[in-house]
Amino acid sequence: MNDWLWMSAGELGRAIGRGEVDPVALTRAYLEAEQAHPLSHRIYARLTPERAEAEAEAAAQRAREGRRLSPLDGVPVSWKDLFDTAGTGTEAGSALLKGRVPERDARVLKNATAAGLVCLGKTHMSELAFSGLGLNSKTETAPCVHDPARVAGGSSSGAAASIAHGLAPVAVGSDTGGSVRIPSAWNDLVGLKTVHGRLSLEGVVPLCETFDTVGPLARNVEDAALMLAALEGGKAPDLRGASLKGRRFAVLQTAVLDDLDDGPNRAFASSINRLKDAGAIVEPIDAPEVADAMGLSGVLFTVDAYGYWRDVIEANPEAMDHRIRDRFRSGGRHTGPEYVEGWIALRKYRAQWAARVAGYDGVLLPTCPSVPPEIDRLQSDTDYYVTENLRVLRNTRVVNLMGGCAVTLPTGVPSCGIMICGTGSEERLLRLASAAEQALMSGA
Repeated sequence: MNDWLWMSAGELGRAIGRGEVDPVALTRAYLEAEQAHPLSHRIYARLTPERAEAEAEAAAQRAREGRRLSPLDGVPVSWKDLFDTAGTGTEAGSALLKGRVPERDARVLKNATAAGLVCLGKTHMSELAFSGLGLNSKTETAPCVHDPARVAGGSSSGAAASIAHGLAPVAVGSDTGGSVRIPSAWNDLVGLKTVHGRLSLEGVVPLCETFDTVGPLARNVEDAALMLAALEGGKAPDLRGASLKGRRFAVLQTAVLDDLDDGPNRAFASSINRLKDAGAIVEPIDAPEVADAMGLSGVLFTVDAYGYWRDVIEANPEAMDHRIRDRFRSGGRHTGPEYVEGWIALRKYRAQWAARVAGYDGVLLPTCPSVPPEIDRLQSDTDYYVTENLRVLRNTRVVNLMGGCAVTLPTGVPSCGIMICGTGSEERLLRLASAAEQALMSGA
């Protein structure tokens, strides 16, 4: 059964369908692994064992009767602690929401349950999802798979750690500026950032409602595709026969290649070569609208976030880490006209970007310019925390600002991912990512 803990969600689903894996035994194996893992308290905020066992028993019955609900029927999944879970605390990593217990499941959780997935529990995260590092001084800081003394990335930190440490086969997170892709990259996983509005935000504790998105973290592209279907109640794209031959990629030069750590720099260059060897056509592009849009982040993200959370924060400001609180409060320094002007400008930049990349199948860039920093230094050095948080969000935020979808893939270099920004639908991107995944794995 220990082997089950390291199988992909797709593999587990097929094994359940063949009668080789019992969903109840599988769920219990994960719950027991969580209980035995020395770092589990830093990964899961709370488990849902009664719900998990009941859902697994129902899945086992369906499997025996040949009426499975989806390819992932009976497969366990972890949920970031901002997805409402009926009768279970959902606190979004914040002492401000301590004791918050919703009455209903989030829409995406309802959809996943209807597809037969088994809810294992809720994973730790950055406070109110407002950090790309994953540090949380108020609850727990999830460990990077390569070094527990380093952060896992945020804000879906525990989501990534649950997979990387063998405590879930797949996880669900949210991405406002990189919160699915950063922890995926730092823990050598696949992370899918969906287009805003593709997946329901009903019952999801918000950060910036105009940028928030839901997305899966997974061991491979197939699992990400299967989870996308489960989260919206649809059908997964067919990834068979995906190829890079003749596919055109742009390599973004503007801003995202500056100040790269050695690991991400080497990993990106090596990955580009492997994609070329697989038949891809790769060309550099400059996009000044990206730099212009980045300059709007301080207005658009913070005003949105503080506008929603101001009254809650100011009613109990000492309940927050001062660094997160200060970042929220920075939204109060901007005026209404500045916010409106920012959105007018961003819509113009999005149109320019769409026209620039329309002739490409995807745009390539390093997922993160840096590798996971040490927890102790982030805790003790506020200036370093602020600098590293902004730095790690730089590349991923491009896609949120431009309004598209993206996927990060492991490169074979620990904690270094390569990101493909889509120029069309998630289905098209996932086929492209599947072909890229094969090229990167064959050359690793």
